[in-house]
Amino acid sequence: METVSVRYIVNDVDEAIAFYGEHLGFAVALHPAPSFAMLAKGNLRLLLNAAGGPGGASQPMPDGSLPEPGGWNRIQIEVEDLEALVAALRHAGQSFRNDIVKGMGGSQILLQDPSGNLVELFEPARR
Repeated sequence: METVSVRYIVNDVDEAIAFYGEHLGFAVALHPAPSFAMLAKGNLRLLLNAAGGPGGASQPMPDGSLPEPGGWNRIQIEVEDLEALVAALRHAGQSFRNDIVKGMGGSQILLQDPSGNLVELFEPARR
């Protein structure tokens, strides 16, 4: 199985790192800023973003709602050409919660499945 990423919005990244590390055996793979960390356990990457942080994952939605813990959890699928995929999905009648946002690590958009669950489509920043 390939690596799978899940993003959680949390109130306190350091507190979440301690919880997942101490209680569930996750290791810190990346912690470049107080508002973001990537933990790893096997093939799972757990992306932790602070609510209200500077990255794309915590930016307000077009209706003004803010990502917060619970209800914003989603799987993330990395893509090569986000704009082209979004255009194709829109053409196919699919729904999005927001428009493409650009953050520190790349661009993303929230696709809604038929039940309203979120799938984050993510294109990493070019280095």
